Amino acid sequence: MPPTPRFDAVCLGESMVAFLPSRPGALAEVPSFERALGGAESNVACTLAGAGHSARWMGRVGADGFGDYLIRAVSSYGVDTSAVARDPGRRTGVYFRTGRERLYYRSGSAASAMSPATVDTADTDAGRLLHLTGITPVLSEDCLALMRALTDRRPHRPLVSFDVNYRDELWRDAPDTPDVLLELARRCDIVFVGEDEAEAAWGVTGGPRAVRSALPEPRALVVKQGPAGATAFTGDAPTGVFSPAPAVEVAALVGAGDAFAAGFLSATLRGLPLQARLRHGHLTAAAALTAPGDLAPPPARERADELAALPDDAWGTLRLGPGWTDGARPCAERAATP
Repeated sequence: MPPTPRFDAVCLGESMVAFLPSRPGALAEVPSFERALGGAESNVACTLAGAGHSARWMGRVGADGFGDYLIRAVSSYGVDTSAVARDPGRRTGVYFRTGRERLYYRSGSAASAMSPATVDTADTDAGRLLHLTGITPVLSEDCLALMRALTDRRPHRPLVSFDVNYRDELWRDAPDTPDVLLELARRCDIVFVGEDEAEAAWGVTGGPRAVRSALPEPRALVVKQGPAGATAFTGDAPTGVFSPAPAVEVAALVGAGDAFAAGFLSATLRGLPLQARLRHGHLTAAAALTAPGDLAPPPARERADELAALPDDAWGTLRLGPGWTDGARPCAERAATP
């Protein structure tokens, strides 16, 4: 008998302390920074918890103050952190971000020591869903071995979700090539990848159907197409379902990819139809885009369900601006404000 899942979702990967500028400017000019939580997998876990799901984040942090902060910060969103490991010999990773600049201090971080020997599959398999990203395998050879072990089709494996999350700057000096991401994606049940990522990492061009041809194995493949929308493929269907993204008044261009994945996965856990899953992904991404920082509360479930059920013509005129998740009506339903 398979074990009874304790969580809706388990998300595994590195979280880092992000330092964000106190005012706009280049790294050389900004006088001070504010501390924040940064990490694709923990972002998804926090957003799923905000959407009403039970979620666990697993990772490895240093036995230092930054590790204490990360565990407290993720826990504050209602996420289980009991399986996070502390490494007495390695430090918690940090990074600085200003606009398009990112400066990472993660080489040899505690998270890079994750491996099949340090992660118990009884903990990773405690959810209905296990969410992973393409950031983890580039951290170290041990992390790559862990990703291969977690995506292996072992008995009672949960539904495995994988966000390719290709970062060119991480792969430049990596001993492996981004083709590793294609290998891992083929082993998963749900995969998220941008058209631009597929081209940059694997040279795949020709739109969503070309990406599906390169990735026929996943039960569900979501090809993100930037502001235009996203196309999802399921099963053996040769054509996908396209959902346009609503117009968004962007406050910050960060966190949308993680939020989209969380919205789609939330709707998947609830058993909603494919079009609704895509729309929930768009709405959760819009919540992130219309708020400062990487992590924003998702829209209330009832409100998201209401918007996701709009007729196509009404969905096509939807416009979302800052504050729309606080109960304000979308811009398409109210007078525009300056």
